[in-house]
Amino acid sequence: MTNSRRTFLKRALAAGMSVSAVGVASSADSAAQAPGVRGFDHVALPMQNVDAMLKFYRAIGFDVVEGAQVCAAHFGTQMINFHRPSLWQNPTFTNRAPAAKPPCGDLCFVWEGSADSLKAMLAKVPVTVETGPVNRQGGRRANGSSVYVRDPDNNLLEFIIY
Repeated sequence: MTNSRRTFLKRALAAGMSVSAVGVASSADSAAQAPGVRGFDHVALPMQNVDAMLKFYRAIGFDVVEGAQVCAAHFGTQMINFHRPSLWQNPTFTNRAPAAKPPCGDLCFVWEGSADSLKAMLAKVPVTVETGPVNRQGGRRANGSSVYVRDPDNNLLEFIIY
């Protein structure tokens, strides 16, 4: 390290700046780069009421791509694969939970917007609110306000606002 770099680092650290703030990798920075699970890519659920399910997920803002055996519902960088009955009821299809049949989903979505905008969206679908808004601690380890509804296959859907 050059003398000017040492001088800069000494002054920055003396001023209370963190090592990572001045561009030196710390052990915490290295740990953040360690291999491991970083999130969900997608989940898969069997569906029974195909037309109603696809219409519902489109109505709540998902981009739905229909396939012969699987329909993919995209939102942000996430996806739900919905297995058509011809797939999940086929005894040779074993790449799933053995007892999975509708309804078996309990999903929580982060709603980016106000409680009023969520209420307006749900009213357009339309869907009945079962519970909420209620305070819940979510996956972000922070408190939020949640509203619970059911999709056409009776899966429980939670929308949380942080």
